[in-house]
Amino acid sequence: MSHPSRAHLDAIGIPVWVRRRAARAPSRAGIPHEAAATGAPPPPAPQPADASHRATGSDIPRAPAAAVVGAIDAPAPATAVVGAIDARAPAAAVVGVIDAPAPATAVVGAIDALAPAAAVLEAIDAQVRACRKCELHRTRTNTVFGVGPPGAGCMFIGEAPGAEEDARGEPFVGRAGRLLDAMLAAIGLRRGDVYIANIVKCRPPRNRDPQAGEIEACSGYLRRQIEAVSPRLLVAAGRVAAQSLLSTTQSIGRLRGRTFRYGEDRLPVVVMYHPAYFLRSPLEKRKAWDDLVRLRSMLSEEAESVQ
Repeated sequence: MSHPSRAHLDAIGIPVWVRRRAARAPSRAGIPHEAAATGAPPPPAPQPADASHRATGSDIPRAPAAAVVGAIDAPAPATAVVGAIDARAPAAAVVGVIDAPAPATAVVGAIDALAPAAAVLEAIDAQVRACRKCELHRTRTNTVFGVGPPGAGCMFIGEAPGAEEDARGEPFVGRAGRLLDAMLAAIGLRRGDVYIANIVKCRPPRNRDPQAGEIEACSGYLRRQIEAVSPRLLVAAGRVAAQSLLSTTQSIGRLRGRTFRYGEDRLPVVVMYHPAYFLRSPLEKRKAWDDLVRLRSMLSEEAESVQ
């Protein structure tokens, strides 16, 4: 991949004065200041004489993670951040950038634009682990980001971690999670076939509902998480998840059985009761089966539409 053009830098909001400052700034990683300002890579190191070390085809020499991260330090301008992250950098180096004290907006923009989905998710997870945007960080044991494969056809979104999720750092692993696994198995899906996340990434004290400010603090993480996973269908599990995703105050009873749309891509959204509801009201499990049958049908239709 070629290094960012002026139009690319303009598109992600890097002003001209930043680039001019970059041109005057000394190198902090052995890279000439002209290269640091433009994002151009350093000259390649001499290759060993042994022909077995010669790079051909897709075997392009890759800068080690330490070199990539080292090039992005506190004085480094946003242009250097963008230039350091290209298609040739290994995933570990791309994710390592998130830990560097480069400008946050440049890191986010560069990673989202150039990194593969798995690396983007790891980078967002790192931001979540460091997050202090609301008071939930004071009482959490672990942040609970999400599990599952990027590109999963279906993404389940619950409301918030519970005690066991908080202890283990993984969503839906308590009694409700085991019931979700059984529900998925009933329609021929395994846990590893779907992506699972929550509206908020930290456990509210005493498992209370997340507050509006806490949901807002996590909304950007969730939006980017959905974009990186790129599912064909979203499932809002429970009232809080449904109302948050759909920006509504309607009851879950009124939202079930309908298809809604989310975001600019107009992703289809279906609403189900949270598995915890059926633990409290086992006689209502018929509703779960009705929703699962509908979900299976929609997934089949979505799969056929992309073939």
